[in-house]
Amino acid sequence: MNSLSQERSKLVDFITKAYPMPLKMASDVAERFYPLRLGKGDFLLKEGSISNEYLFLTEGYMRSFAMTPDGNDITTGFHGPQQLVFEITSFFHRIPSHENIQALMPCAGIAITYATLNELFHALPEFREFGRSILVRGFSNLKSRMLSTITETAEARYLQLLQTNPDIFQHAPLRTIASYLGITDTSLSRIRKEIAGK
Repeated sequence: MNSLSQERSKLVDFITKAYPMPLKMASDVAERFYPLRLGKGDFLLKEGSISNEYLFLTEGYMRSFAMTPDGNDITTGFHGPQQLVFEITSFFHRIPSHENIQALMPCAGIAITYATLNELFHALPEFREFGRSILVRGFSNLKSRMLSTITETAEARYLQLLQTNPDIFQHAPLRTIASYLGITDTSLSRIRKEIAGK
């Protein structure tokens, strides 16, 4: 099985686990995805552009980030293997993005354009329900993260990230992790030292 076939097979598995649909239908959907490769530092999306690719990431790690008015970049999300990567507001509303999506390392995956995805959503009710379930899950995760910045300590947020996405600490600079957690580099270093000393 070649690399593209393996990636499509992983996508079929991802789709059928997220929403029950006939294997043939999921395979037909996966056939519409094309290979996409990015080098370290390459952008899947730049601020001001319209998100047009719905990427199923199979290798590597990426991050989403936005710029503050004074020029600092704040990490808004991390993306790893077996995850869908796109900027939801720009993608579905066809408006310029306020976020960037950049590869932290060489990345590989398969993608589909907005136009083709829309065709499939209209033609296949089961795939449309898959898309809806992904959006609901994404909204739930976003709401949980927003509430955690209000209700949890920085240490608790760090431990949660360490538990749910430990690999990111090997692939992302600590400053980007600190900005994602809403703390300074110094605070993150202190938390890591305190936890290591327990």
